Amino acid sequence: MLATSIPAMRQPVSDGATRPLAWRLEQLERLDRALQQRADAVLLALATDLGKPPVEAYFELVAVQQELRLTRRNLRRWMAPRRVGVPLSLQPGRAEVISEPLGCVLIIGPWNYPFHLTIQPLVSALAAGNTAVLKPSEHAPATAALIADLIAAAFPPTTAQVVQGDGQVAAELLQQRFDHIFFTGGERVGRLVMAAAAQHLTPVTLELGGKSPAVVLADADLEVTARRLVWGKALNAGQTCIAPDYLLVQESIREALLGRMGERIAACFGPDPLASPDLATIVNTAQFERLSALLEGARQRGQILWGGQSDAGRRRIAPTLIRVDDLEDPLMQEELFGPLLPVLSVGDLGQAIGLINRRPKPLALYLFSKQAQAQQQLLAGTSSGGVCFNDVIMHVGVPELPFGGVGPSGMGAYHGQAGFDTFSHQRSVLRRPFRLDAPFRYPPYGDRLPLIRRLLG
Repeated sequence: MLATSIPAMRQPVSDGATRPLAWRLEQLERLDRALQQRADAVLLALATDLGKPPVEAYFELVAVQQELRLTRRNLRRWMAPRRVGVPLSLQPGRAEVISEPLGCVLIIGPWNYPFHLTIQPLVSALAAGNTAVLKPSEHAPATAALIADLIAAAFPPTTAQVVQGDGQVAAELLQQRFDHIFFTGGERVGRLVMAAAAQHLTPVTLELGGKSPAVVLADADLEVTARRLVWGKALNAGQTCIAPDYLLVQESIREALLGRMGERIAACFGPDPLASPDLATIVNTAQFERLSALLEGARQRGQILWGGQSDAGRRRIAPTLIRVDDLEDPLMQEELFGPLLPVLSVGDLGQAIGLINRRPKPLALYLFSKQAQAQQQLLAGTSSGGVCFNDVIMHVGVPELPFGGVGPSGMGAYHGQAGFDTFSHQRSVLRRPFRLDAPFRYPPYGDRLPLIRRLLG
């Protein structure tokens, strides 16, 4: 299964070969060159696996390229020891925190953004001086094969290698002792990853998901709001972990907003969205059938407000707006991960916050409102992995912002320095000279307690 064993991949880290800045920059340069040589192949693979339009596929390349640029520009600073203050009682002395490589890490990628959500963590892992095993998703086979070819051409297997296969292969990988496991995917598999990691006390980063809500208040610019919501929900046919999963809209503007969103769907995808070249496909038959069952249930209950078309042969579902009356609706039970958008009416922001807090903490949270007070109220009254005001998804495009979940939506973060820190051990170091060795610290203590209280209290 592995071309090179995990102990053999850990050896260059243990020997210190991966610690120098030059080694790390060389690996990032190798990856950058490989990306440039295979840019067109990446777009083709994503079109093959997910029917992604070239523009949407290009977003995956851009995300990795941005991460590479940011990391190469800042890596020297991130690697530098960080000085911390020393108490008077320990002076003369010097304390610092040193970022050190963890060893050999495992990165398990998802199928919805199978290229950049597998390669982007690799940027951070290499920058931190680690070696890595990548397990791309078997549900995006063309992209998995491309990643395997790219990594094999760019790196010796002692630095990075790819293992392809199904869930059983992933389970076998998880039985080995890695120094960190980075997993992107769903909550169910995330639990299995965490349980397997516990056998070796291996630290994990879990990038999961959940039902990310979008709240629209009466003062929002409805035209811009409609454009951004439709774009965010239709992107990758809704198969985005931070897509708006359901909409909480103030009752007074509900009909006006829905009308504009319907118009926007038609403007983006034409009178027959299923024929649009700009709408991606559902990844496989199982996911299509799951979404189709939810769609058909909503149709039978008379809840569809806009859209509802589907084509099993092409695994396509049109962006669809669906009326929902409460949190018990079948559409509100799990993350949808498709182009279906449930819409609930609320009286005000307070009611919206109450509904949000009745659900597990989401990966992303969106509010459309011009009021700074409303934005602050949402921040103070909720918890989520990230927040974006008056837009959706775009916060993930800021390379310096940490990206990660909280509670069931994940643990740990990456992007920029957060990724470097995730794949590093923060080692505490205190340096003291031999001079000025205070005798009061050593037994016999006698009656020194009052003196020690004055010095240390």
